[in-house]
Amino acid sequence: MAAPVTVYPPDEDGGRQVVARGRILGVAYNVMDVLDLLETVGLERADVRLDDAGLIDWRGGGAYEWTPSG
Repeated sequence: MAAPVTVYPPDEDGGRQVVARGRILGVAYNVMDVLDLLETVGLERADVRLDDAGLIDWRGGGAYEWTPSG
């Protein structure tokens, strides 16, 4: 089963689109932004492990990759 949250690769500005169960939450520019966006769908910061592959699918780099490739 796919992770319920997907963080897409950084765009040319370093922003990464965050999607939860098919719902676009917004664009994050750092890890704190991701946590803020996840709070909007009821995931408390204390409950989120950024390295939990069952929760978050980091595409185009992990939690600390915010520079566009190429």
